[in-house]
Amino acid sequence: MIKKGHKILLIGPFPNPISGVSISNKKVRELLIGENKYSVGSINTSYPEFDEELGKFSFKKVFFYLKLNIQIFKILKFDKVYITPGQTFFGVLKYALFILFSSTFKKELIIHVHGNHLGIEFRLLKGVKKFIFRFLISMFDKGIVLSKSLVSNLTPFLSKKFIFILPNFAEEKLYAEDVEVCSKELRIIYISNLMSEKGIFFLLDSLLELKKQNIPYKARIAGDIDKKFKKDILRRLKELPNVTYLNIVKGLEKKKVLDWGNIFILPTFYKMEGQPISILEAMASKNLIITTEYAGIPDIIKNGVNGFFVAKQSSTSITKRLLYLSENKDVITDIANRNKTYFLSNFSVDKFKDRFLEILSFKI
Repeated sequence: MIKKGHKILLIGPFPNPISGVSISNKKVRELLIGENKYSVGSINTSYPEFDEELGKFSFKKVFFYLKLNIQIFKILKFDKVYITPGQTFFGVLKYALFILFSSTFKKELIIHVHGNHLGIEFRLLKGVKKFIFRFLISMFDKGIVLSKSLVSNLTPFLSKKFIFILPNFAEEKLYAEDVEVCSKELRIIYISNLMSEKGIFFLLDSLLELKKQNIPYKARIAGDIDKKFKKDILRRLKELPNVTYLNIVKGLEKKKVLDWGNIFILPTFYKMEGQPISILEAMASKNLIITTEYAGIPDIIKNGVNGFFVAKQSSTSITKRLLYLSENKDVITDIANRNKTYFLSNFSVDKFKDRFLEILSFKI
């Protein structure tokens, strides 16, 4: 028999579409079910169409989320309600009935914030919107953030003693086997949604510059494309014969790409960014990381140790690093090997599970 306090309802996005939040929620559900001592339920809030402009109001989205509220009575069967809301006013508001209903029936409410925009949004809001935003988030009993520098997103609403740090993870299959790092050529990979704020256009411009300078490299790019940018991105890819676009990759296909690469690039300036799972996946698979000093990324990546930071919205900065690495391939090998050891010590699924279960059991 499941004991009281071991019944948990997960409310948030699950794949598909694929995102860091949906991957995390899927893993949380799998881990809890695997523990056998939890009765686990879920409400999937994934909007079925991939759209870069998350948190933007539309009547189509409003109708979709209103229909989800039909499932509100599921809450009565559970003792804990774990929610991964968005980080905009609308992103929080669409969970309002779930939050209010859970609080009314004395359920333990846990919020997991997967980014660094929630606090910014709160500071920008005014009047009634600011009041509603604070009111809803303050109803949570516990809060979870991805790293130390992101704690401030929840301090306007919750006591620090009830805010917990839970770093992201990468799937076991990505690091179960050891692979040898290729040291003969630049093998560049990008695995994330192809969004302008993830820096895809700056990466493509940099790869075009490498082509112009006759720098040998190969690149593989994977991820969903926002339909607003698809035509432009595909046109640019046609100009790059050494670049292969693989669409969405997952499972064994994703592992093959990560094992093939030795440099992972994510020049993100995405306003919802937190701690990209894709970076952890790349480290687990022995890749040097090139990314931006942004959001919670500096909490997990050290410049010159795990890879290199580049300036936001700068193809020149990316090119400069790639030119350096083309002349110093031993640096790629050293850092890539170091990254797997670092990953195993900090971001394995087992470590994620232990921390998460500890947070769940913490008495309020």
